[in-house]
Amino acid sequence: MQRSDFPFFRRRLMQWYMKHARPLPWRGVGDAYLVWISEVMLQQTTTHTVQGYFDRFVKSFPTVQSLAESDLDFVNLHWEGLGYYRRCALLHKAAKEIAERFRGEFPRQFSDALSLPGIGRYTAGAVLSIAYDQRLPILEANTLRLHARLLAERGHVLQGAANARLWQFAEDILPRTGSGQFNQALMELGSLVCTAKLPKCTECPTQCPVFVYCESAKQGLQGTIPTLPAKTMKTDRTEAALLVRQHRREGKGKILLVRYSEGRRWAGLWDFPRAESDASSPTELASDFAFQTRLSELTGRHLQPGKFLCSVKHSVTRYRITLFFCEGFDAGQAEAASPSETRWVSKKELQTLPLNSTARRLADQVADHTAR
Repeated sequence: MQRSDFPFFRRRLMQWYMKHARPLPWRGVGDAYLVWISEVMLQQTTTHTVQGYFDRFVKSFPTVQSLAESDLDFVNLHWEGLGYYRRCALLHKAAKEIAERFRGEFPRQFSDALSLPGIGRYTAGAVLSIAYDQRLPILEANTLRLHARLLAERGHVLQGAANARLWQFAEDILPRTGSGQFNQALMELGSLVCTAKLPKCTECPTQCPVFVYCESAKQGLQGTIPTLPAKTMKTDRTEAALLVRQHRREGKGKILLVRYSEGRRWAGLWDFPRAESDASSPTELASDFAFQTRLSELTGRHLQPGKFLCSVKHSVTRYRITLFFCEGFDAGQAEAASPSETRWVSKKELQTLPLNSTARRLADQVADHTAR
């Protein structure tokens, strides 16, 4: 695409956007806080999934100040199930900084926005362009794919020179005013038309408004561009979690939970005591002393596995996990250099604390079992 094409490209894109833009709850609000919340939630999460979470989240935390003043457990509870939980911890930390450093208003300076926890070039540009109409480029999954196809960029789009070229194009193509709407139109086109699989550019002449400017379409390369780094193969892994009660009689007594510390998977969330195991079946857990040692280091307690309850299969980052869930016994305090925070909780408290997704499934099973 030549620079002389930019005005026509912009006009055709915006005409399409006016007709096809979805009525999303964070669009057209003119509130940087709400735009920021939506952009963080939308990272690596579909728009359909985010909508329900967004409405519930902003109802409980309508302002930066309300988010900053809330307990992290309460905030995490509203994020539960959305995944990539570190986003929530950083969101909460950034809210505190905005309240303290910027009097509760999302900063208008790009450098100030970048200085906040969890905010990178894309998020800063998205919030400042959409909320304050600043002429700033954005490059996320949808626009990365769209721009790579428009330019027929064959390099690895997340790396080096290819990534730099796409950022430069994203800046060059912006209009002098109205960058916020224009950026949203680009993202919408990537989401609805220039999709990762089976792009709709050739379904009918009007399906893609910028088809005539797409170098990949001209060369028939839509199916091979963009080029992304190879995905990491998942590794099989076995873990086990224990249901440990403070008093072992008739399924009663408070339940032991552990909160993962900063830097660990699921940091800030609660879980049943859980660790990796070499056991190939639940019956082998009793003789897996390495597993029991890991639990001791995690909790500062000597925990021993008992009766098998159920198993759960799930994936986390690069692992495909088989999780054994068993009853467990507390044999007293253990030596541990830096154990994570633990708490004995009632069944009622178990439903109010933020848990990771598998822990929530296990907690629901505990509730079902004890209700019988």
